[in-house]
Amino acid sequence: MRWLPFLVLFVLAWIEISIFIQVAHVLGVLLTLVLVVFTSLIGISLVKNQGMKNIILMQQKLQMGESPAAEMIKSVSLILAGFLLLLPGFFTDFLGLLLLLPPVQKRLTLKLMPHLRVWRGQGGANDSGVTVDGEYERKGSTLIEHDQDEGEDRK
Repeated sequence: MRWLPFLVLFVLAWIEISIFIQVAHVLGVLLTLVLVVFTSLIGISLVKNQGMKNIILMQQKLQMGESPAAEMIKSVSLILAGFLLLLPGFFTDFLGLLLLLPPVQKRLTLKLMPHLRVWRGQGGANDSGVTVDGEYERKGSTLIEHDQDEGEDRK
């Protein structure tokens, strides 16, 4: 099981190199390199535009008191898409562009929403919404008085 990431990385590199060789054979090496850089630039600009729209939508939902969980999952897919688009290669660009498509994002959101818990509230992180009324008394505490003129503490 611990070899799985290495296996995935190896298969991904093998796919990328194979596609790169095939495209370079058809188009030429220089045009293939330009195409890889161009697809990365286009993809990053798409991620940037969708990301800004998603942040604005999250802020609007928070202001209305609604849960921004779907937008949070969409943000994760945008970050993953941006990472894949930054990697040089046609296969990773294809996977990154797939993550930018709204139907794919919607399907990912529907798959991940049951596993996501979003807490919204006014109090601290441990606030359960229950208020407990009680009384307390301090024992063994000393009162510190401040002298405004001297700036020294007295007990």
